[in-house]
Amino acid sequence: MDELLERIRAGYRRIGAREAHEAARKGEALLVDIRYAALRERDGLIPGALVVERNELEWRLDPRGSHRLPEATGHDLRVVVLCNEGYASSLAAASLHQLGLHRATDLVGGFQAWRAEGLPVEPATV
Repeated sequence: MDELLERIRAGYRRIGAREAHEAARKGEALLVDIRYAALRERDGLIPGALVVERNELEWRLDPRGSHRLPEATGHDLRVVVLCNEGYASSLAAASLHQLGLHRATDLVGGFQAWRAEGLPVEPATV
């Protein structure tokens, strides 16, 4: 699996938590949280991040798809996918590239890196 991740990650530039935060703050990137519900409930949410279950990601972000979200505005959209620790998000970003979202990337270290940097987190409402 490590070799697969290396190959996938070589296809795009991953970004760190602070860069992702700044890009989202400026409206230059859409943060997409693919963590499963139990992790979101346990650890909280990133304010402004779009929550999309991993198994729905491609359906919801394909700009040409009939099930797309309003945020899926085009193939030039800069999407930053985040999971818990930055592994599943790499696979998800590669999948988005296959849909033509050529600016898709993922967050190095995932939500845990975001939180470790002291960036904003809010409690999940249950």
